[in-house]
Amino acid sequence: MKKFVIAAMALALTGLVFTSCNGKKEGETKTKKFKAGFIYIGDENEGYTEAHMNGVKEMKAALGLSDDQIIEKTLIPEAEAAYDAAIDLIDQGCSFVVGTSFGHESYLIQAAKEHPEVQFSHSTGYQAGLSGLKNMHNFMPSVYQSRYVSGIVAGLKLQEMIDTGKITAAQAKIGYVGAYPYAEVVSGYTSFFLGARSVCPSATMEVRYTNSWADMALEKETADALIAAKCVLISQHADTTGAPSSCEAAGVPIVGYNVDMIKVAPNTALTSAALNWGAYYTFATKAVMNGESLPVDWSKGYDGNAVYITALNDKTIAAGTKAAVDTAIAGLKDGSLKVFSTDSFTIGGKTIEALIAEGGDWAKYADLVKDGYFHEQENASSPAFDLRIDGITEAAN
Repeated sequence: MKKFVIAAMALALTGLVFTSCNGKKEGETKTKKFKAGFIYIGDENEGYTEAHMNGVKEMKAALGLSDDQIIEKTLIPEAEAAYDAAIDLIDQGCSFVVGTSFGHESYLIQAAKEHPEVQFSHSTGYQAGLSGLKNMHNFMPSVYQSRYVSGIVAGLKLQEMIDTGKITAAQAKIGYVGAYPYAEVVSGYTSFFLGARSVCPSATMEVRYTNSWADMALEKETADALIAAKCVLISQHADTTGAPSSCEAAGVPIVGYNVDMIKVAPNTALTSAALNWGAYYTFATKAVMNGESLPVDWSKGYDGNAVYITALNDKTIAAGTKAAVDTAIAGLKDGSLKVFSTDSFTIGGKTIEALIAEGGDWAKYADLVKDGYFHEQENASSPAFDLRIDGITEAAN
């Protein structure tokens, strides 16, 4: 009888071990079958797309995915080709499809309607919630925070130039190479300007648009035009190294975007405002793999390790820059620093609260302005700050 019981127990244990091992193999098989696809407007030669690619690499390493589980499509324009790219990724077995440029969104929504079994995410967009689709999502790191911090770096450089007599306070004019007059760009250049003004009160700024996300020749031409217009420091919301190369040739300080520009402008680059796309890609890909739901909108800043500034160039930055940067980042993390504090800017000499009280078109900002600041990217992932504040002018290129 005892032998029978022992034999039965052994058989049961064997079954448990087999079941456990078999379950593990099934889990591994499921993971190995998973594929994600990414649609890029550029390629590795353009900063914005390079930053996304770096985020995907971070995600792959964090989740242990192999190269054949990630499919990347480069140089996909904001046109019907984006829809075709999404469908091709689905045909190749992708259950998670990501679009990375503003104009990709409507084409991803079209594909999402046709393929409810696939999850879609789109960066910089705003239509996911409006679409009513459970498989469509928007995400965008709170890059206005790193732009503000990079603005502090710029402002301290301007103030150093004033203090050493290189320029006068009235000559502290920043030039900004912008892509399009979208809220994303306006929010970015305004937060950069407010960061600069927080340490250099006399700073002003001129913005010129290229009407392109990535045109190296035009970005260089625009930077040259701003320098000719007596801008003594340049920044950018455009994706190539055109502006930094222009600044290096002219000996003008530059704050870049997306990637470290020191290799392009070793004598003039200060730092770059940047986004860590890997923070979202790791979170979202893991969720899709596990069958978990994604938020309709996702946005994190310094508190979620989703934004940063690249290395400070010790050759060009002003004294005290690192300490000022560390203080600002700490304030952004704990919430004590509000980038768009309403006492830091005016519009036609009036506060935004005063304008909202007047009603009319200003009333649309009522839900975004409360507790003394503009709640950027808190109600939705897409930037909403499109106010043209005093101290900044926009000019034709």
